[in-house]
Amino acid sequence: MENKDKNLYRLDELSDYKIASNYSDVRGWKIVDADNHTIGKIDNLWVNKDMQRVVYLDVKLDKGLIEDNRNEVRDVIANDNGKEFIYKEGDSHIIIPIGSVNINKDTKIVMANSIGYDTFRNTSRYNRQENFDRDYERRVMKSYYPENDPNYDSNDDTFYKRREFDNH
Repeated sequence: MENKDKNLYRLDELSDYKIASNYSDVRGWKIVDADNHTIGKIDNLWVNKDMQRVVYLDVKLDKGLIEDNRNEVRDVIANDNGKEFIYKEGDSHIIIPIGSVNINKDTKIVMANSIGYDTFRNTSRYNRQENFDRDYERRVMKSYYPENDPNYDSNDDTFYKRREFDNH
């Protein structure tokens, strides 16, 4: 899934990038949905280098959330059960647009405002060793915001110019 014209980088890949002093470094913090169900821990931040800002949280899913998906099929190529996504061993990360969360500096907890537990449970995952491409980003955005589909076909930074990517 490696993108030759890569513009997204994990923050830990960019030695010359730091989090601005007015923002919290949320790596290692717990992320919960609006009902306070644990989604996982923030493993890293995805930075759009051209825009010079964080666009995604990289979340390592909580084991409970992964195991909670009883219909999940592992290590299968054929799609027999009609599920849109097939998860393989190691597919334990998801991305969440930075504008879709609230950050509580006091409790060190990040809350996904409008995305529910079931959506996270069923959202397409990726393997951290393989990274992801724009098609994966589109699938995730449609999973989180099915009613709201502007600029999903964009292959440039226009893709990130909507409220889901705005840092508050």
